[in-house]
Amino acid sequence: MGHIHIMEDSLSNKIAAGEVVERPTSVVKELVENAVDAGSTSIEIILEEAGLTSIQVIDNGHGMDTEDALVSFMRHATSKIDNEHDLFRIKTLGFRGEALASIASVSKVKLMTSNGETGVEVYLEGGKVIEEKPAPLRKGTDIKVSQLFFNTPARLKYMKTIQTEIGHTIDLINRLALCYPNISFTLRHHDHELLHTNGRGDLQQVLAAIYGIANAKKMIPFNGESADYKIYGYTTIPEVTRASKNYMSIFVNGRWVKHYTIQKAIIESYHTFLPIGRAPISVIHIEGDPHLTDVNVHPAKQQIRLSKEGELMKLIETTLHQAIRVKMQAPEVEQKKKKFAQTTEQTNFWKNIDYASTKIEQYGDKPRAAQQEEKLISPVVKETIQNDEAESFTEAENWEDIVERDFTPIHDPIQEVEQPMDEEGHYKEPFPDLEIIGQIHGTYIVAQSTDGFYLVDQHAAQERIKYEFFKEKVGEVSADERQALLLPLTFHYSADEALTLIEHREQLVEVGVFLEEFGQNSFVIREYPTWFPPGMEQEIIEDLIEQVLTESKASIKKLREAAAIMMSCKKSIKANHFLDQPQMVRLLDDLKLCDNPFTCPHGRPVIIHFRTYEIEKMFKRVM
Repeated sequence: MGHIHIMEDSLSNKIAAGEVVERPTSVVKELVENAVDAGSTSIEIILEEAGLTSIQVIDNGHGMDTEDALVSFMRHATSKIDNEHDLFRIKTLGFRGEALASIASVSKVKLMTSNGETGVEVYLEGGKVIEEKPAPLRKGTDIKVSQLFFNTPARLKYMKTIQTEIGHTIDLINRLALCYPNISFTLRHHDHELLHTNGRGDLQQVLAAIYGIANAKKMIPFNGESADYKIYGYTTIPEVTRASKNYMSIFVNGRWVKHYTIQKAIIESYHTFLPIGRAPISVIHIEGDPHLTDVNVHPAKQQIRLSKEGELMKLIETTLHQAIRVKMQAPEVEQKKKKFAQTTEQTNFWKNIDYASTKIEQYGDKPRAAQQEEKLISPVVKETIQNDEAESFTEAENWEDIVERDFTPIHDPIQEVEQPMDEEGHYKEPFPDLEIIGQIHGTYIVAQSTDGFYLVDQHAAQERIKYEFFKEKVGEVSADERQALLLPLTFHYSADEALTLIEHREQLVEVGVFLEEFGQNSFVIREYPTWFPPGMEQEIIEDLIEQVLTESKASIKKLREAAAIMMSCKKSIKANHFLDQPQMVRLLDDLKLCDNPFTCPHGRPVIIHFRTYEIEKMFKRVM
């Protein structure tokens, strides 16, 4: 007897389900894409326990008759393709004919559908039809998938938390809503509405529903056309960026895809307008002949191959860059508006300036006994005073003001450390006794000792000093070190991001970000730690929130570390900044008191030593 045999359908369907049904979101994707292909203008998704208990999708599409309803659960059943030539001109989302068969094999399914003439209700368990009966003639389809993986319990152990699973589904429906603004999408979880779009065909309204009205107003429309492709969509102004490329949604012929080269082209279109390591919120629709695309390269159908890719990339870069440049032509107006707002805010608090000026003048060098009283001065008033005083300061004096007033070293500068030890109690390399000679190119401090000379990177040095200060501070966010904001900061996120932030709110509190829920998917911040770098408070808060959104698994230790490194970079002295002798002495004195004065938080060297012997050897004084 031979060893090769044909698998039973129930077994082969479960194997196929391993590819098609990875998690509840996979089921939602297949069911909603079927609803889109059915010509629906309204699609409602209702979930329980992120879909593990129940997934229900209701649409108003063309529906099915009894025969089609039964055949649809058979493997490789499809209405999308008839022959191999159709694979190269696919215009629908679904075409493989495996989705319903695979889903039904690992769940319990109830289907009610009608094409307006006949209606049928079908109930299946484990892929087998248990019951079939007539149904009302409401045109469209209502399909409910219950107890997902009930007959493959081992699969359940790979599921994440409810928040994680629902987050994946929200992200999916967000993309589909951006892809089809002419369809009304409603997503509910335990009777809580997570997303609703009106289906009026206005892409910017969909953007507002997902990312908030404020962000939608800051998006630039674009459209362009070449011989083979047409593109259109929206992208944010350069001031609105994210740390992740996940905010770029790419649609090719009505299909959401992931495409690294297109992402790169979008970022390249910003040229010098976009900060390094940041990405815009972008939605780009690409239309072209289906023969130019191959969507049959991945089971999830999220990766495609494109013909004439170079032509498309050039079109994207040129079109977006032109739209961005047009928007960047009126910065002066925006600056005037901003200046007017600041002036109005400052005028409201002018009555406090006399008191504040007295305190700043009295405690200009920030003795520690005076720090608590200075916290009573609002950042707006302090900024006003410093701006008024700026005219009498030289560039070097401005830097000194940053060092001496905005920042206090962890250690007391007067304290002598004879035998320095690291955090683990081991003796560390002693800091050399240096005599400052001068500065090179406003970037490196030159100093000498008995055994040669040293170059000190002034930016890396102050980063190390500030890093150790903030590393200590971010671990002890005390109630008496909080500054109330004059005007609370409001943040709006998509539904999945909001759930992530709620889940990790305690982690954010640990690093000084005090989020309060403020309506649906919105948050407000009313106070912040006084030791946040002055003038950088909102940027710091946004960066820390972004850190949680992009690395939600990060431990509180890693988040504190990231926060300390991030804040140490803000307002540290840069290259080409000339210092006088006292300022260089002060910088090295503070550096000397650090636990690790030899590298910056990013691992770059702070000090490089040139030994006397090496110098003499270079000049052939020794052989």
